[in-house]
Amino acid sequence: MLELRPVFFVIGILLMTLALAMVMPAVADAAVGNPDWQVFLAASGLTLFIGGALFLTMRTKDIALTIRQAFLLTVLSWIAITVFGSLPFVFAELDMSYTDAFFEAMSGVTTTGSTVIVALDKAPPGILLWRALLQWLGGVGIIVMAVAVLPMLQVGGMQIFRMESSDRSEKVLPRAAQIASGISTVYLALTMICALFYWLYGMTGFEAVTHAMTTIATGGFSTSNQSLGHFDSAAIDWTAVTFMIVGSLPFVLYLQVVRGRPGELIRDAQVKTFLIITIAFVTLVTCGYWTTSGGSPLHALCMSALNSVSIMTGTGYTTADFDVWGAFAAPLFFIAMFIGGCAGSTTCGIKIFRFQVLYATAITQMRQLLQPHGVFIAYYNRRPIPEEVAVSVMSFVFLYVLCFAVLATVLGALGLDFLTAVSGAATAISNVGPGLGETIGPAGTFSKLPDPAKWALSAGMLLGRLELFTVLILFAPSFWRD
Repeated sequence: MLELRPVFFVIGILLMTLALAMVMPAVADAAVGNPDWQVFLAASGLTLFIGGALFLTMRTKDIALTIRQAFLLTVLSWIAITVFGSLPFVFAELDMSYTDAFFEAMSGVTTTGSTVIVALDKAPPGILLWRALLQWLGGVGIIVMAVAVLPMLQVGGMQIFRMESSDRSEKVLPRAAQIASGISTVYLALTMICALFYWLYGMTGFEAVTHAMTTIATGGFSTSNQSLGHFDSAAIDWTAVTFMIVGSLPFVLYLQVVRGRPGELIRDAQVKTFLIITIAFVTLVTCGYWTTSGGSPLHALCMSALNSVSIMTGTGYTTADFDVWGAFAAPLFFIAMFIGGCAGSTTCGIKIFRFQVLYATAITQMRQLLQPHGVFIAYYNRRPIPEEVAVSVMSFVFLYVLCFAVLATVLGALGLDFLTAVSGAATAISNVGPGLGETIGPAGTFSKLPDPAKWALSAGMLLGRLELFTVLILFAPSFWRD
């Protein structure tokens, strides 16, 4: 039977960390006299009790995790954090149902950015800060998982990022702890720098901190229904664009920069490709928007850059309803939902390295067709692509498309119109945030959707955030056999 004690021990640690994080929104509410501070303290106490009980009762001398335990831990930790993270939403004065609370918490932890809260401008500061904290914690969590756990699990081709110094045994935690400490420091520093620029360009201290957390996490939760459009500031928009791109690059390479090797970031093939695709996409959207709106080129560039980078990186900030930018914009934004950023960043989507591996593999296959007796090798970052990596990437993309199609079909069966169902499935599995159309587009929310659709979308968010295989493998009977 699968030994679960190490799994629940680590979940206990995560829940205790979550409980401590709940104290911050409690302080924010208490400072303005909002009674929700009691809700946050009660939720914190309950979460701390459960987490502490797991920590004390599940302690073992050997915390080394096997492959199966690592899969189970990855999924259960995200679900546990969502379940307990939804408690403040349920009991706060917003009076949300548990379905809405779970959806909001899952959207936060997976850094999706979809919301069911209609009146954000009137929401208490504790709730706004808690939403930002969930995304901020989810962002750093996904980076550590992508760098330390997924390469070992050989999920979706992530093993190509196994570091030369990684422990190649099945022990996860010691190596993960070393990586987490370095990445967390860089993550915190970038958040503080982003908050400083937001504050200098006109945001209040509270707005600057909350938006900085959701920008670096590429999550997109805002303090206003109008998102960044509320501030109507080009300086804030360009700050957001800059730090969304920063959050979309591999954080391991930032560690190399700190150690005095900035060339690693500049020379990385994934970074180069991501920046080229971003520039090309922004240029296309700018040209389309400029010809449609007839405004100034600089205004068109600013509007297009923020909304394009936001959708492509899965952040979800908006400054305008891009649904009305003409027939040219909607297909571009829909395609952008699937792209994502770099592996080892806070973004989701298919990710740039998988497109590179698919492209290199396809070119090699075509050369092989032309010269059947030739020997051709696909390369990534000047290194040969192992066959198991290529197979893993192709399997991931196939499953990605399949899960998207199934989710869209389920949403359609639940009564959603075609555009809402298709864009909702895309935005959930790619962890983008806003969809397309009047209901869940940049000017709408997910509050009007039926409860079964919200649960289906929550499942899609979890699938996309944890790279599909990590979740789906738990449904294989062979996973549970001894």
